[in-house]
Amino acid sequence: ATAPETALTTAQTMPLASAEPEPALPGERRAGQRAQYEQVRVRADLVDSLVNLAAEVSISRSRIEQQVGAYKFNLGEMDRTVDRLRDQLRRLEIETEGQIVSRRAEAAARGLEEFDPLEFDRFTHMQQLSRSLMESVNDITNLQVSLQGVTREAETLLLQQARVNTDLQEGLMRTRMVQFSVVLPRIRRLVRQTAQELGKQVELNVAGVEGEMDRTVLDRVVPSLEHMLRNAVDHGIEPVSARRAAGKPEAGAITLEVTREGSEIIITVRDDGAGIDLNAVRRKAVQRGLLQPEASVSDQHLLQFILEAGFSTASEVTQISGRGVGMDVVNSQVKQLGGALQINSISGQGTAFVIRLPFTLSVNRALLVQAGEDIYALPLTSVQRVMRMTHEELETLYANPNPQYALDGQIYQLLYLGATHGSAAAPLPGKGKRAPVLLACSGDYGVAMQVDSLLGSREIVVKSLGPQIDSVKDVAGATIMGDGRVVLILDIPGLIRLRAGLATPALEMEQAAAKLEAPASSLPLVLVVDDSITVRKVTTRLLERHEMRVLTAKDGVDALAVLQQQIPDIMLLDIEMPRMDGYELAAQVRNDARLRHIPMIMITSRSGEKHRERAMQIGVNRYLGKPYKETDLVENIRSLLPQNRTLH
Repeated sequence: ATAPETALTTAQTMPLASAEPEPALPGERRAGQRAQYEQVRVRADLVDSLVNLAAEVSISRSRIEQQVGAYKFNLGEMDRTVDRLRDQLRRLEIETEGQIVSRRAEAAARGLEEFDPLEFDRFTHMQQLSRSLMESVNDITNLQVSLQGVTREAETLLLQQARVNTDLQEGLMRTRMVQFSVVLPRIRRLVRQTAQELGKQVELNVAGVEGEMDRTVLDRVVPSLEHMLRNAVDHGIEPVSARRAAGKPEAGAITLEVTREGSEIIITVRDDGAGIDLNAVRRKAVQRGLLQPEASVSDQHLLQFILEAGFSTASEVTQISGRGVGMDVVNSQVKQLGGALQINSISGQGTAFVIRLPFTLSVNRALLVQAGEDIYALPLTSVQRVMRMTHEELETLYANPNPQYALDGQIYQLLYLGATHGSAAAPLPGKGKRAPVLLACSGDYGVAMQVDSLLGSREIVVKSLGPQIDSVKDVAGATIMGDGRVVLILDIPGLIRLRAGLATPALEMEQAAAKLEAPASSLPLVLVVDDSITVRKVTTRLLERHEMRVLTAKDGVDALAVLQQQIPDIMLLDIEMPRMDGYELAAQVRNDARLRHIPMIMITSRSGEKHRERAMQIGVNRYLGKPYKETDLVENIRSLLPQNRTLH
């Protein structure tokens, strides 16, 4: 059972202060003291609604700030325009005066002492126009000064509103925060009852439970914790006789530890039992057809099978275990919260389940970075250090097939942030220039992320990605910028775990085990070129399901950069792309002696006959219209692949 969807929020009701307080009776004083510690019960959905409204206000304020900034920029342009106009008027007056002096000299030379009446009228009219224009310029200048004053006042008010909005958001977030210790009696009772039912002696040790976390996150993670604690008592802790024979204390120890690391809450459930029986896990995986009997997999991969739906190594079905419903539900629940589950087990010493959850799901401060043509938001709490590396340093590091950077005893895996999301390879800065590199750690693993530029830090409101792209790896959510653009928020700990090989999804274990039978280099390599990131992601998953390696590029220029590094076995092209379309890319490939042998399949919504004929004239091998059938694409790829690169 989950905790009821209510939250207790404390509010101190401060008595009104007066210059000369009147003496209060003892009963009144006691009533006033009680009023200072009154508690107010507030519905949880109301608090969540207020937090969402505060987030919307923050987004609106950010957009107003951007508009005021654009207004201020236009005022600066107006200032320069007025200066230019004033200079032009001054030169016009000089030119007019010069013409008048010249005419006067000509008149004097002809013996005329005075101007012609018509010429005098023309001079007077020109002077009046120039004077009127100068007055108009002065009026515009006065209006500009007034607008600049209004802009400065608006900036001051926005700054004050930003402070108030921040205080409001922090206050609302504090109302959602509860101590982990509020669920501790429930957890202790669960461990005690389970141990009594199984006839085991178990001690529960807790650490860090005084820390606070989001009430919604806590309520949703408690059932998962209860299941892991039942597993620790049932599967982990041995019977008293077995512990005595192994030289262990008769009472088993289960440790529940709650810590905070950056923007993550880490919950660790550790026992000193016998550990997970990897042989039993392997037999069960082979029995269910998840693993080939002769396949050689690591212990970490075997542990991932525990997260499969319906997977259980219990010999008999009881009320506690053996029903096949357990860790798969826990893993699913943790992923829905934007977290990750890691399992570590040592035979004879015990097992540790580590849950990493986001500290909060609403407002955060983030560092905006640019990689290629894309902008990403990185939570500031996930970034340890920002460095700038020279061209020579990066060139030396990237020369290694597995580039790593060492600092203060920590090894960081070097990568280009744009390359992890479909962009080109890492661009090196020019001679004498430096490129920003961000350092981040999660546990014992770290990454050094090269980016093109830093765009500053700002307060962001985390928005859900929706079911369409919610499962995209290493993306925690999205935020809306002041100009309306949507920027992805990267899950830095998830990216680190993915690079470290610790986040192999359970649903992909069957494919991972099958691929161990053949080296990765024997799998066909496909280059997907499309300007839509959704199409690239969907096509990549489709091809990976059919045991193919995939490279991606967002347009023809990006594809040529990829082709400089690696030659694929086949290319999938779109027609309409920025910078270089599919026709131009296909022509470049066919005119290059190093690349002309690559088969090409053009996939586009342009199904007209003239488009097909032009593609065939350039040298495209197949032409498919959108939407296409998965089987048709796979069959076309199979027919065009070389004999030594056929699909398994």
